Amino acid sequence: MPLQPHETAFTQAPAPPRPVPVLPDAAAALAVADRLAEDFAEAAAARDLERRLPVAEIARFAESGLWAITVPREYGGPGLDSATVAQVIARIAAADGSLGQIPQNHFYALEVLRNGGTEAQKRALYGRVLAGERFGNALAEIGARDHTRRTRLVRDPAGWYVEGRKYYCTGSLYAHRIPTLASAEEEGRAVAYLVFVPRDAPGVTLVDDWDGFGQRLTGSGSVLFERVAVEPDWVVPFQASLERPTAIGPFAQILHAGIDLGIGAGAFAATLPLVRDRARPWIDAGVARASEDPLTLHALGDVQVRLAAADALLARAGRYVDAAQAAPDADSVAAASVAVAEARAASHRAGLLAANKLVELGGTSATDRAEALDRYWRNVRTHTLHDPVRWKYHWIGAYHLDGRQPPRHGAL
Repeated sequence: MPLQPHETAFTQAPAPPRPVPVLPDAAAALAVADRLAEDFAEAAAARDLERRLPVAEIARFAESGLWAITVPREYGGPGLDSATVAQVIARIAAADGSLGQIPQNHFYALEVLRNGGTEAQKRALYGRVLAGERFGNALAEIGARDHTRRTRLVRDPAGWYVEGRKYYCTGSLYAHRIPTLASAEEEGRAVAYLVFVPRDAPGVTLVDDWDGFGQRLTGSGSVLFERVAVEPDWVVPFQASLERPTAIGPFAQILHAGIDLGIGAGAFAATLPLVRDRARPWIDAGVARASEDPLTLHALGDVQVRLAAADALLARAGRYVDAAQAAPDADSVAAASVAVAEARAASHRAGLLAANKLVELGGTSATDRAEALDRYWRNVRTHTLHDPVRWKYHWIGAYHLDGRQPPRHGAL
């Protein structure tokens, strides 16, 4: 599956990994996230306007130890709780939505490893994360409306290999390994595996062809696999994790909630100085400053309440996810999935509202292209398309009405 005539391979490799610190607890992780977010916010508008890939920022992000916070204690990591991981992502996303999304699939791959990997695989791959490696993803494909996977894992007598093409490969441009969802034919059926492919393996080609109007720096383009030789040790079983109850789905989704919440929080923070210092009150308000306009104050209050509610639902959902991770069964995973769906529905609405009100309350000056304030709306609108919120409301209602358990495909 070669490059198309209009495509160019992306050849900029990440710097070699360096061992990362093990952050001891949630407070330490959040403090590091806050410091990084303050720095990342400074050039966020310029990066977005110029589509300048955040290679140096991603290196700092990972080298801080934040990309290792889900490594379990028994493998040398801090094993921090799910809500903390989501809050780390939210705080980075408030500064730069793209930066907040990039590690999501890294954490997802580690959760798949936790559920399906052998002890040897866990020791090896968790060790690589502690040594500073970053994981991207090659999960999704385009062109098949039934969501079937055409990327194959082939066990040939001459060796195993992966063949296929993936899209929406968020983070892979910055990654050392690309966990790749592939199917192998076993006893007449397709069986799913997650293959931790080195990004520099012969036959791997990255294409920087993501051109969405939002989340522009996530590196969510294509990865091509042309008979890429893989080692059995890189192949983590995933089928069983799809067929039995696990917390993989709700864990992945709570991180998405963190992204939307963070972008919304960033938009709200950007709104306040605009209203205080630059916006004009509407003539009918009869006041001298926009900050005294009663309808403006009402709108600000509405955004704050919705963001605070989404934040509280995120913390609550984290407890459900942790419980499902500790004791996964049909009931605990269903409860976690619904709690996370509630958090995602709230963060979806809050993030979009905050981004809309930033421009509405800021007025025409908020559309100044140089400030790129529209990036908050573009980013949250793009990210909230990841999974349809209408189906979250559907399953929330079904679960609370008559106890129907939602599907475990990981997209709720």
